[in-house]
Amino acid sequence: MIERLSLLTQIKEFQIKSVLLLLEEGATVPFIARYRKEKTGGLDEVQILKIKELWEKELEILKRQEFILETIAEQGKLDESLSQKIKNTFDLHLLEDIYLPYKKKRLTKASKAKEKGLEPLADMIWGQKTNQIHKHAQSFLREDVTDIEDALQGARDIIAERINEHEKARLIVRDHFQKKAIITAQVVKDKIKDKNAANYKDYFEFEKPLNRVQPHQLLALLRAEQEGFLHVRIAPEEEPVLQQLDSYFIKPYATDDCHDQMMDAISDAYKRLIRPSISTETLQSHKEKADLYSIEIFSENVRQLLLAAPLGTKRILALDPGFATGCKLVCLSANGDLLYKDVIYPHPPQMKSAEAKEKLIQLVHQFQIEAIAIGNGTAGRETELWARSINFSTVSPLIFLVNESGASIYSASDIARKEFPNEDITVRGAVSIGRRLADPLAELVKIDPKSIGVGQYQHDVDQKKLHQKLDAVVVSCVNAVGVNLNTASESLLTYVSGLGPSLAQQIIQFRKNKGNFKSRKELLQVPRLGEKAFEQAAGFLRIDGGIYPLDNTAVHPEAYQIVEKMALDLNCSVAALIQSSELRKSIQLSKYVTKEMGIPTLEDIMKELEKPGRDPRAEIQTFEFAPLTSIESLKTGMKIPGIITNITAFGAFMDIGIKENGLLHKSKMSHKFIQDPAQFFKLGQKLEVTVVEIDLERKRIQLSLID
Repeated sequence: MIERLSLLTQIKEFQIKSVLLLLEEGATVPFIARYRKEKTGGLDEVQILKIKELWEKELEILKRQEFILETIAEQGKLDESLSQKIKNTFDLHLLEDIYLPYKKKRLTKASKAKEKGLEPLADMIWGQKTNQIHKHAQSFLREDVTDIEDALQGARDIIAERINEHEKARLIVRDHFQKKAIITAQVVKDKIKDKNAANYKDYFEFEKPLNRVQPHQLLALLRAEQEGFLHVRIAPEEEPVLQQLDSYFIKPYATDDCHDQMMDAISDAYKRLIRPSISTETLQSHKEKADLYSIEIFSENVRQLLLAAPLGTKRILALDPGFATGCKLVCLSANGDLLYKDVIYPHPPQMKSAEAKEKLIQLVHQFQIEAIAIGNGTAGRETELWARSINFSTVSPLIFLVNESGASIYSASDIARKEFPNEDITVRGAVSIGRRLADPLAELVKIDPKSIGVGQYQHDVDQKKLHQKLDAVVVSCVNAVGVNLNTASESLLTYVSGLGPSLAQQIIQFRKNKGNFKSRKELLQVPRLGEKAFEQAAGFLRIDGGIYPLDNTAVHPEAYQIVEKMALDLNCSVAALIQSSELRKSIQLSKYVTKEMGIPTLEDIMKELEKPGRDPRAEIQTFEFAPLTSIESLKTGMKIPGIITNITAFGAFMDIGIKENGLLHKSKMSHKFIQDPAQFFKLGQKLEVTVVEIDLERKRIQLSLID
């Protein structure tokens, strides 16, 4: 299996073996990638995760092989040749083809015909040497076989089932489906006037080679079929398939009578048995590929959103905008604690703009507010324009429009109720908007990634695979940034390598009872947190202002003695070594290589000493939209700034400062972007685009990067 994985991944066998051993010992993917480079030959998280996923898939195949071997053995039909064939087959579809003749069947047309004693007649036709087959069929007439055609039909049913269970027949059909299948869709006439049918207008009369259908198109077609708007069918051209089946199963010496019976049986086998089965299999296979593609795009979008630039520890005033219900307002400390809450009404129908303005100025001065976060939902743009018009006199807080997708999900969640048991959902939502500006990662981990508002067709893809992938992305992001042990929420600690929900809860409780952690070693005093969990987690946890300087770095405690040896050799303290680039430059890393720790890890240590506790995320930048508030204020040809909010296979959606997002379709990009927009664009990227089309009825806006 390791040899197979090496061929599949182009990764050396010793690397795969090392990864699998580390995983078996309980190591996490981030830990292996960061702290076991010598053992894995420097594999990154993506490669390690790929090995893990493929290994699990191989184990599933092994499990299926074992089940099939046991089942056939119980029937007394397993010989050495068949056993080896099964053990050497690692394609699940081919494995099922081998198993098909041995599967327990429900009552089929063929089994009914066998019960009527028609199998000898089927054997005669199958042999294809018999003349006067109608005369032979007469001898099979009995009470439940009333005439010759009834007998021949039963024999053909038996032959059709044999062909269906024949590996070669299924390979022939599968090959046609894989290479030449056409997918067609037609609108369900009764549903054509349904207002929701318009969402699938592009697919009302659809026909395309299946291999040329884009992932998002396939998912849209399947969703439309599920919702009852379309009939979708997948099949290759029929005649070439039947011709190839005929040429394989009909012998050159076949008598005319047998030839005709075989042709009818082959046609029946294909249309009634093989085609539906292979059609489902092919559709499932393409759906899996579309799922994986969409999951990759979605997970990359989530990664970018989680790693969005944080404002940092600033005092923030956050607004959750609204018209009739007003703008919910909260003031947060630099650590994100709720200091004040209120509601202001700067918009119609109350229109208490002057009063709201006075209130905002007062709070900005009272709480020494450094930034204002405004949710980008209903009334968000109007609130931003209003806030920017205010003169705060001696202070000038930065103003940000914050993507509030998922804030309402958070505000009604158990996590929010636990954090703010005495506050209603409007206050919790406003707090989430403010905290999201300060540290997107710390806040977004509290929300199901599917609710964050990026990706395409995330509710249509395989939910188990989606959950696994997104969970891996969140874990990767949290550990890439590192977590402050003394300020992290339970939600954030849950994703730290080696912890999980239970230990995260224990750490929070320990912190409440004992106060802030002063060193990483104190983690070992947390109930149920043992040596293994400490090994996996310690390097990703930071202690700012602790008693030991290395505790605020990504240097793992297992490497402390090496850094201490470096400092000792230079006759200085560890703190001095961190502060002095001259001292670090004089270190010869080769002197400190050990059996467990080589140059890759030592180079990581030096980078960390250079910038201890560094945050890999970019610095936040302010941004201002064009002075527009609605789709009606747009005109074609207008050049406007926008921010990418979602990336899909067919383009990117952009926030241009109004309620509706615009679509920058890949056909409206320069040539190098067309194949895969995800390779060239990032969430939060700022671009100047041209409005090329406005559909007021469907509220759709087409944007372009091409002049």
